[in-house]
Amino acid sequence: MTPADAERSADRGRGDEFVGGFVEAVLAVVADIPPGRVATYGDVATLLGSRGARAVGQTMARYGADVPWWRVVRAGGRPPAGHAERARAHYEREGTPLLAADNDDGYRIDLAACRWRP
Repeated sequence: MTPADAERSADRGRGDEFVGGFVEAVLAVVADIPPGRVATYGDVATLLGSRGARAVGQTMARYGADVPWWRVVRAGGRPPAGHAERARAHYEREGTPLLAADNDDGYRIDLAACRWRP
């Protein structure tokens, strides 16, 4: 089963196939993102041959605790929703370039400077 097939299965509620394929693929990509670099949810989906940025987000929310979750960000460079403070500590420790932003988080990641493209 391809990651795209697993994603479609998840949309139909076949959790075992989703976990078995797409989740493992997402977590493998995220584990490869180097310190100080980030990828968007859409970037990860594209690498897997999928258009499912939301499915990547759901995967990270459910299964991403054991990988560098802070290295997967929203399209505008904002940190993962609800985790801005925790993520910022990781970004600062890794030297990830940050920009001041007029949003609830107060910052965003400088995607032009640190977006990961394998």
